[in-house]
This record gives sequence, structure tokens and C-alpha cells, in this order.
Amino acid sequence: MEKNYRPNVAAIILSSHYPKICELFIAERSDIKGAWQFPQGGIDGDEDAKTALFRELNEEIGTNKVEIIAEHPEWISYDFPDSVVHKMYPYDGQIQKYFLVRLKSSAEINLDTKSPEFSRFKFVSVSETLKRVSFFKRPIYKKVLTHFKKNGYL
Repeated sequence: MEKNYRPNVAAIILSSHYPKICELFIAERSDIKGAWQFPQGGIDGDEDAKTALFRELNEEIGTNKVEIIAEHPEWISYDFPDSVVHKMYPYDGQIQKYFLVRLKSSAEINLDTKSPEFSRFKFVSVSETLKRVSFFKRPIYKKVLTHFKKNGYL
């Protein structure tokens, strides 16, 4: 049976201190305590991935004042865990385009958005990111972060 994946974008956000300091933004979901992740969201029918990226950042962290540093060359898919799949019907998982972005120094993060998805955030190292994120996202995050590290960005 063929799986149905939701097109999605994800942002790996570097602090405005990059490249001097390499810290990544992670946020704790407001609906699942202890579930940390990068901002991400669906691509609307009429959008390209970059347009969706800027819209999603504004919706989720209250700013889209970022510059794109790099884009992962592949779309990466993952399946939702059993505990989540029923909430995401008709999708079995997501297929994502990852962007590495740097916050502009004028950016102000505000999680108190129209529909808050995150309760708190922090900037952490790459290794700390991999320790904190949800188990089912860890392999994807590791793949993407390894790619950006191999290419000299992290």
C-alpha cells in the first residue's frame, strides 16, 4: 500500500551569532511536554517551499527575519508514530525540505502567536539538539545535520 505524505518545510535556525557561535534553535511543543523540535509546517497548495518556510516561521516563532544559508538537497520523509498518526489523517507521515537559516540580529522571537505551537525555546549545540528531539525525528535530524556539517556549515 502506498503511503500518503504531507509536504512540509523545516527550519534549522542558527542564532544571529553564527558563524562565531554555532547554536541551533529548538522549541518545546505546547501540546506535548518534553517534545522538542525545529519549527516546521505544511506547504499550502499554491506555495513553493521557500514561501512556506517564511510563512511558517512567522506563524510559529513570530518572525521570519532570517537569511537562508543552505538547503538540504533531498526531500526526506518519515512516518508518524502510532500515537500521532490518527490525528494527522489522511497522512501517514511527512516529506520535508530542510533549510538552514540564520536569524537576523533584528529578529525577535515571539512564541505567543495566533495559534501557539511552542511553549518555550532555547539555543543549543548540535549534540544537545539530537539528545532532546523526539525519538522518531532523531534519525532525520541526524541525517540533515550531518549533511550540513560535512558541507562546512556547522
